[in-house]
Amino acid sequence: MIEDSPFVAAAPVLVPMPAERPYTYAVPAGMRVVPGSIVRVPLGPRQVAGIVWDGAVEKVDAKKLRPIEQVFDCPPIDRAMRRFVDWVAQYTLSPPGMVARMLLRAPEAFDPEPWIEGLQRTFAKPDRMTEARTRVLETAEGGLAWTRSGLAHAAGVSSTVVDGLRAQGVFETVMIPPRPVVAAPDPGYAVPSLMPDQSEAAEMLRTNVATGTFGVTLLDGVTGSGKTEVYFEAVAAALDRGKQVLILLPEISLTHAFLERFQERFGAKPAEWHSDLPPRMREKVWRQVAEGGVRVVAGARSALFLPFRELGLIVVDEEHDPAYKQEDRVFYNARDMAVVRGHIGGFPVVLASATPSVESRVNASQGRYSRAVLSARFAEAALPDLKTIDMRRAPPARGGFLSPVLLGHMRQTLERKEQSLLFLNRRGYAPLTLCRVCGHRFGCPVCSAWLVEHRFRGQLVCHHCGHNERRPEACPECGTLDHLVACGPGVERIAEEVVAHFPDARTIVLSSDLMGGVRRLRLELEAIANGEADIVIGTQLVAKGHNFPNMTLVGVVDADLGLANGDPRAAERTFQLLSQVTGRAGRTGKTSLGLLQTFQPDHPVMRAIVSGDAEAFYEREIAERERAALPPFGRLAGVIVSAATRAEAEGHARGLRRAAPQATDLFVLGPAEAPLSLIGGRHRFRLLIQGERRADMQGFIRTMLAEGPKIRGSVRVQVDIDPQSFL
Repeated sequence: MIEDSPFVAAAPVLVPMPAERPYTYAVPAGMRVVPGSIVRVPLGPRQVAGIVWDGAVEKVDAKKLRPIEQVFDCPPIDRAMRRFVDWVAQYTLSPPGMVARMLLRAPEAFDPEPWIEGLQRTFAKPDRMTEARTRVLETAEGGLAWTRSGLAHAAGVSSTVVDGLRAQGVFETVMIPPRPVVAAPDPGYAVPSLMPDQSEAAEMLRTNVATGTFGVTLLDGVTGSGKTEVYFEAVAAALDRGKQVLILLPEISLTHAFLERFQERFGAKPAEWHSDLPPRMREKVWRQVAEGGVRVVAGARSALFLPFRELGLIVVDEEHDPAYKQEDRVFYNARDMAVVRGHIGGFPVVLASATPSVESRVNASQGRYSRAVLSARFAEAALPDLKTIDMRRAPPARGGFLSPVLLGHMRQTLERKEQSLLFLNRRGYAPLTLCRVCGHRFGCPVCSAWLVEHRFRGQLVCHHCGHNERRPEACPECGTLDHLVACGPGVERIAEEVVAHFPDARTIVLSSDLMGGVRRLRLELEAIANGEADIVIGTQLVAKGHNFPNMTLVGVVDADLGLANGDPRAAERTFQLLSQVTGRAGRTGKTSLGLLQTFQPDHPVMRAIVSGDAEAFYEREIAERERAALPPFGRLAGVIVSAATRAEAEGHARGLRRAAPQATDLFVLGPAEAPLSLIGGRHRFRLLIQGERRADMQGFIRTMLAEGPKIRGSVRVQVDIDPQSFL
């Protein structure tokens, strides 16, 4: 057992690999380690970073133990984070080493940042004064240390002027600490004037933060109601208490606009954390979070595994968003894990959304969460008037996808010099390309998926494995020229139709896979907000938190799209997505309209959106979930078996099914081929385990895996507790 004593003979170290337990290493004489110390240890022929863990060491012959090579000069990972890693590993049935790997993502940050050479004013005077030297000396007054380039820039002179003064002894060389990645936020910088319901919700959040104990609050407000301003007051209260804050956002594309709003309120930006951050900046943020220098982080789901020193609040914005679910290596939902992190650390968590998940609504109704409701838009801006367009009665022209009704409203919007948004959650030009002569369909050679045509790039692309090929002129099956036809619309095809109808309108297409990446996306979002586009055509990216002041018309091209699958969350997802996207309209008070093109205008989801009666939708959806014993009233887990051959995958999956233990509160469905039965050349079979809410799902699956066939050859098994995707 390790204790916080100066010296130990051996220590358990958790290494970032699929290890089910820590490995035991010898602690050399004179080396001090404590639980949480980040160390460098030998692992086979390599040297890796690991974390000294809690618990007893294995009884191993001391002569066989390999020694810890180095203890990094880094704040130890605190007990709360170590408990969190263990909890995530146990709940998700992942090796603890793989969870720890997410914590150790910035290896260059384990050593302190080097101090910087700087300059400080002495009492010496220069041999002569010039205008440039005068500006330098005035800038350096007050005794602060400056970098050479920083002083020159601030004084508006060249660096040679500063060098000349240093040569005469006017400045002396000093070492200054590394520059903070962001300035410290000021809770009192720009305190907003809130509406009455906002003030009430903000006071509830401030009270929760002031108590310094665990609790979850669902901040449930319609689009444009000012939820961000409300939870900023909780952030301010946490900062006043000397605590660090984590704000989780579902998409990198949201980050830029959010940073600006944060800066307007607190006078400084929060630190960013996401996959698009340059490696050097990631290392700086990681280190300064661990040391407590960074007080607020705004980031994607992986920010949950940053080594906060004094974490006192987590906010999960757009808590319903599927982007919070990671489905690679360690399968976890960052929203749920944020609640666990708050429980372990003993601090409050805020979940914010205009369309909360059914799970969060049920938790609030059953008293496990508090709920603060914002039922009106900020500054009395009206919600858009929502209507369906029955595509059976107002069909588009032959070869088109936009109803004359929608086109007419777009024309009126253009005449008023206002913006329109067309939403279609389908990237590219068309989801399927085929030959009109022989019927050949272009499919991915290594996936059971059709290739999506991207006409802007002249390519056919698989959205599952990334395979791409040039769009040919002739059919590869029959050789016929000019008879390939695109079936169905993507955003690029809708853009083509829009340009044909409105050739003089400024049109922008927004999609995650367009050339230019995140940088281009941010620039185009800014252009839309500044009124530099008339018509926007976009995928689900446009539904998430953007504020377009001049947007008064939203048209949903295919409102039925999300309902056409077997996902038990299909109705909920469609309701959330359509509510969010129509909520982009009329946010600054202008009269606005949302139109949903549908072949099912009487579907409960469509009726709920058009009527604005979200409560009726939630009541119906919650009742259906309860009848079917689906989450949150029951539990689900998926076990995905993949292999290089169909026989291997099916054989292993059937072996696991036979090994499933007998249980009255859990049962196994399958195995069956996954809807996407082939991805990246690997055949996939799926078992679905369903059970009662209090059933021991993890114990059941552990037994099934232990008693089932051993993993051999190309077989891989992935466990997904609380699955969000059923493909």
